[in-house]
Amino acid sequence: MEEWEALEQACHQCHNCPLANTRTNVVVGVGDRHADVLFVGEGPGENEDLQGEPFVGRAGQLLDEMLSLIGLYRDKNFYITNVVKCRPPQNRNPVNEEMKACRGFLDRQIQLLQPKVLICLGRFAAQELIRPDFGITREHGIWSLGEDGIWKIAIFHPSALLRDEFKRPATFQDLRAIREKIREVCPQVYANIKAPF
Repeated sequence: MEEWEALEQACHQCHNCPLANTRTNVVVGVGDRHADVLFVGEGPGENEDLQGEPFVGRAGQLLDEMLSLIGLYRDKNFYITNVVKCRPPQNRNPVNEEMKACRGFLDRQIQLLQPKVLICLGRFAAQELIRPDFGITREHGIWSLGEDGIWKIAIFHPSALLRDEFKRPATFQDLRAIREKIREVCPQVYANIKAPF
């Protein structure tokens, strides 16, 4: 736990990029710090910046509802964070300079967690953690085994599902694939979760 506290303190003290000048709160991440399942989004929005927690706005509520369908709960069996820990102004997409400035924090989170399954929420997370030219529309729901031994997949960001409901059926297919991969490589994730899911 001391390593986590040191990481969080370093995040809160960070001024490696201009986002530090406009943030209200640093949004490090929440969830089970021993989780085998890690979700990574792109960056905090307005609600996240105000509350200091990732995915607490409308998109986060939708994400929690979707994940509960496959037995995943942020207070029980997964950890969730973002590529950048501070809100880009007007919720714009993070730029390369900002992602590069934050990458060390994300790498440290991954190192401390040692997840078996990593789910990227949206294109920016996928391009940072799977492959720079990753195309979310074409490649969502496709598993890859990284050189680090972590199974990785990307799904549409929940904010994209709020904008375009036609993406939802594909996302529910992807969620089923996530559930099956978890059952295959880390079934203990579901040890204390009541079925059905």
